[in-house]
Amino acid sequence: MTKTSKTVADERYILVIKCPDRKGVVGAVSGFLADNDASIVESNHFNDAIADQFYMRTVFRADGPSMPPAEALEQGFELIARRFGMEWSLHAAAAKPRVLIAVSKFGHCLYDLLHRWRSGLLPVEIVGVMSNHDAMRSFVEWSGLAYHHLPITPSTKAEQEAQFLGLVEELRVDLVVLARYMQILSPALCEQLSRRCINIHHSFLPSFKGAKPYHQAFDRGVKIIGATAHYVTTDLDEGPIIEQGVHRVDHGHTPEDLVQMGQDIECAVLARAVTWHAERRVLINGVKTVVFGR
Repeated sequence: MTKTSKTVADERYILVIKCPDRKGVVGAVSGFLADNDASIVESNHFNDAIADQFYMRTVFRADGPSMPPAEALEQGFELIARRFGMEWSLHAAAAKPRVLIAVSKFGHCLYDLLHRWRSGLLPVEIVGVMSNHDAMRSFVEWSGLAYHHLPITPSTKAEQEAQFLGLVEELRVDLVVLARYMQILSPALCEQLSRRCINIHHSFLPSFKGAKPYHQAFDRGVKIIGATAHYVTTDLDEGPIIEQGVHRVDHGHTPEDLVQMGQDIECAVLARAVTWHAERRVLINGVKTVVFGR
């Protein structure tokens, strides 16, 4: 049996909008799509009354033979965008962001992301893995990916980051994922990767900094552990939060139990953050985010 090729009517597009909150935005968008022979299959919107901002994510497909190509839709929609003062973008839903993963010596998030990717559960195209250590090379190359070893010392930080950024440009990377990459990015690199770099860390900050945070948490008798995925900014670990997860613990858990549970949470939270970013579900709202999750 041969597979039926995907028809134009099956192709979906994602329209993402941010604008000042005004009456008529939803009607104007839905009317424009209807006038262009498009059918809405998913729509989410949010009115931030405090900031007086409106956010909208709409998925649509052709519902007849007359829907124009994406370029013509963009040109036509520009009139509505100017009318409402919109920041907006239109994307083919099938287009997968090109992802570069950065990792150091802790491999759990890397293993999880590559497993999901190889299983078809992560809607991205992973184009390589970069590390300041060589420990993950065999697994990455076994997975069929290029491994880029860029060692770093305090005296070579600027040079290494220039190589890192060169790799991003050479591979046409849309998103960098710091999968427990244990290096602090310079403000200059953070600026270069603004809105296209996601980090994961445990949610003890700023209580338990430094080495072995789960052991520090055990010594203090914490009752909840967790993880946070966020966009990277020049403010260390304070970028707009995309997703978080928590797990209750008690006096019977060992430090090793906390480490294992914490790593599991980190993997799940990071995978959700990457997926939602890839599906254009995350809109930045100042120092926060609006997330139209599933």
